[in-house]
Amino acid sequence: MSVTTNTPAAPFGAITIYRLVRTGAAIAEAARSWVIARRTRRILARLSDDVLEDIGLTRAEI
Repeated sequence: MSVTTNTPAAPFGAITIYRLVRTGAAIAEAARSWVIARRTRRILARLSDDVLEDIGLTRAEI
């Protein structure tokens, strides 16, 4: 005797909604990363060249 299971099909539009949610999440994550990088660059730009040298960075690397 063989057993088969039928998996129901996804509701109409479910895949599209899933892709939209994933795209929205990816955009939000990219925006968060950009804000963090911008904040870091601003903080590092305020430091003196001597302090930057102490942490192993140059002004050009900021």
